[in-house]
Amino acid sequence: MTERVVPGRADDLITLGAADALWVGLTAGGGVPTAAGALTRSPARAGAGYVLLGSRVVATVRAHGGARWGVAEREVRRAAEELNALGTDRRDLVRVGPFRATPEPERDGETSLCWRRQVAAQLREPSARPHHVAGIDWRRVLVEHTRDGSRRTWWLPRTVVRLLDAAEHAETRWLRAAGTRGTVTAAARPPAAPPRPAGDADGRRSTGPEDSADPPRPYGKELEGQLYSVLSRRPGITGKVAGWTCAVCHGTPAAVLDHCHEHGYVRAPVCQSCNTRERPDHLYAHDVRVANRYTRLFQTDAEDWLRHWHRCTGCRARTVLPLPHLAAWTAFIACRPLRPTHRAPRGREPCGVLRVSWTGSQNAPRSCLFTVTVDSCPAGEHRVLARIPYREAAERFRGWLADTAPAVAAAAGPDRLDGLPARPRPVVADTSGEGLALF
Repeated sequence: MTERVVPGRADDLITLGAADALWVGLTAGGGVPTAAGALTRSPARAGAGYVLLGSRVVATVRAHGGARWGVAEREVRRAAEELNALGTDRRDLVRVGPFRATPEPERDGETSLCWRRQVAAQLREPSARPHHVAGIDWRRVLVEHTRDGSRRTWWLPRTVVRLLDAAEHAETRWLRAAGTRGTVTAAARPPAAPPRPAGDADGRRSTGPEDSADPPRPYGKELEGQLYSVLSRRPGITGKVAGWTCAVCHGTPAAVLDHCHEHGYVRAPVCQSCNTRERPDHLYAHDVRVANRYTRLFQTDAEDWLRHWHRCTGCRARTVLPLPHLAAWTAFIACRPLRPTHRAPRGREPCGVLRVSWTGSQNAPRSCLFTVTVDSCPAGEHRVLARIPYREAAERFRGWLADTAPAVAAAAGPDRLDGLPARPRPVVADTSGEGLALF
């Protein structure tokens, strides 16, 4: 592959066309599909001084006396190497649209990628010419689900979502470090040699814009006890959130402020992937489908998620989870021994799909009742497994929490009710209106 692009080289640079061929060739066997024209077709912006390849920003400079644009071949190879290192589970999906109408998130104008908008726009207009996003051919891994015969939803593998989130964050850092507001043009950038990346053969460190920006820092308890309704209105809060790493996975730049919708307290800054994983899968206003992803929330990574949920002052004081999460925990953990199994080629498998619904509210616990059901049974049955009062479910959860995450349980308790609102905000029952989505 290297020999095919040598004719386009000039002082360690290769032309954009040669870089396109190199990018596709190097990533052909990877788990994330890439697109031809990653550096030459929209929305690539070589004339702005950079292009996005995966989660990496690659600087572009004028070559051949300023007549053509080029990039450093080693940078393309590094971007391809990073992409090929990613493993993709095409069953671990994140919904990317469409969603109910909600208020537009705050943006500071410093990023141009906005990959969710690009994907949504192209999916709404199938006749439009398809574009890649950061060199990724996302259409090849897009999954479409249809409910009720008409309602469609679109999903991408979690690996791809996290990759594109990282690309958007990297672009924001690049533009900030270059002293721009997203309006960098070729005329505004004087011709210069490309920044040398860290680890060059001569041992000198890169001085490119992406290396001069401060990396995201770990989140402590800076926002603990603050109300989301107040904090979200502060100017510049979006930029501040992006300065932290995700408080759950600790490996991705944060993008949003997660908060408890029952008590209104901020939990922590999280990445888009973790924010999506945390959302209960609502079928209706008072129903939650209990999918396999709850294995991570309540088993594999249970302690991390329990600590995250209990960053809410209200949930921590009452040693409980928000109502939809407690309902899912009741079905997935407390009712596991009750779930029937059926014969399968590899032994016996759990029957059907778990669903839990509730009546009443957590603000009136005596009247709140969980009903755990098995839907889509292979034998054609629809079986009610259990009906559990809210108070009983909460008591079971407290016992399980003490065994599963003792440190989290030790930080909770009824002796920490000071400062809680007398009337906590109830769960919104009707989520069909604008801005009323539960999560």
